[in-house]
Amino acid sequence: MLFHVNASSGVPLYAQIESQVKNAIAAGALQPHQALPSVRNLAAELGINPTTAAHAYQNLERDGVITTVPGGGTYVAENVPRFLKPEKLRRLQPYARQIAVEGVQLLLTEEDILKLVQEELDRLGVRK
Repeated sequence: MLFHVNASSGVPLYAQIESQVKNAIAAGALQPHQALPSVRNLAAELGINPTTAAHAYQNLERDGVITTVPGGGTYVAENVPRFLKPEKLRRLQPYARQIAVEGVQLLLTEEDILKLVQEELDRLGVRK
């Protein structure tokens, strides 16, 4: 299974799915025109309500990340749109807040929290 959700993470399930689809595309795990599971199949695989899966797919389609062919399936869009920096930051902000809140609740220092994020960027090969 390509996707998974964590009901206790504090992040809405539909947002977790959206994020994972976008991450899989960015990492090259999903290619343009590649088929995605149907809403019904995705919901069954993840053990979630089909409405939640549909919500994620509707948002991804609205953002131009996926395309749905009525009766023909859901696919990764050919040209995933690029967003202006303010929009990118707006989309990332809830996750940054979640990391900050979790870190503070775990009594980690600011340095420890930032180090974890930097390590993840290193794993992705983003940092130079």
